[in-house]
Amino acid sequence: MIPADTLFYLVAIPAVLISGMAKGGLGNMLGTACVPLMALVIPPVQAAAIILPLLLVMDCLSLWKFRGQVHIEALKTILPACFFGVAIAALVFSHPSEQHVRLLIGAISLLFCFFQWLKRNNPDKQPASYRWGSFWGVLGGFTSFGIHAGGPPVTIYLLPLRLSSHLFMGTQAWIFASMNIEKIIAYGATGELNSENLIASATLLPFTPIGVLMGYGLLNHLPEKVIYGFSYLCLTVLGSILFLQGIGLLPSL
Repeated sequence: MIPADTLFYLVAIPAVLISGMAKGGLGNMLGTACVPLMALVIPPVQAAAIILPLLLVMDCLSLWKFRGQVHIEALKTILPACFFGVAIAALVFSHPSEQHVRLLIGAISLLFCFFQWLKRNNPDKQPASYRWGSFWGVLGGFTSFGIHAGGPPVTIYLLPLRLSSHLFMGTQAWIFASMNIEKIIAYGATGELNSENLIASATLLPFTPIGVLMGYGLLNHLPEKVIYGFSYLCLTVLGSILFLQGIGLLPSL
């Protein structure tokens, strides 16, 4: 049930704005906080169902904003694996264990940031790879299904490619729009996109373009080095929070 008072919207509106800003230019890692934030007032499964149609709208806005900005090789190496990861999660679990997903994403994110820090003096650009694209794509699709937490695995794959900030965001937009279409089908089949949740989604819809435009505006006013630094910072902070929640040292939001 959606709370009858204003508490739900006091939490849900900032969550939608944060997700929009992530899609608009600040990176999809930031959007990982959306479902945990909304889970303060409603069950996580319901939060994920409410936000999913809005994520798809945000993806469409991002695709328009970053039209023509896509790294085809990166897309070819990761997207099929993302589809496979979503399909595995949908078939194996009605809803993956949120705590296990948090622990997995958190540990991998922290390890990635640690190794990137070790080679900070040798930031060589790496080519797109089917091997790593398949690995991170399957993991990204799997973790994206339950709590829309595919941002860290996908970002871990894209960051070493050293794409321009606009190309980075445009490629992410194609990846997540494609996955979210698949997830809409899966969520609909399990009955999670019921009328109550869709009404809540429609109520929050006007805030989606605002968040995307805010993120896009920040992207155009910040240097590329700052965008990448912010992405690594977000990945480290979110990885730490998710890891501590996964092992039970922090309460899940």
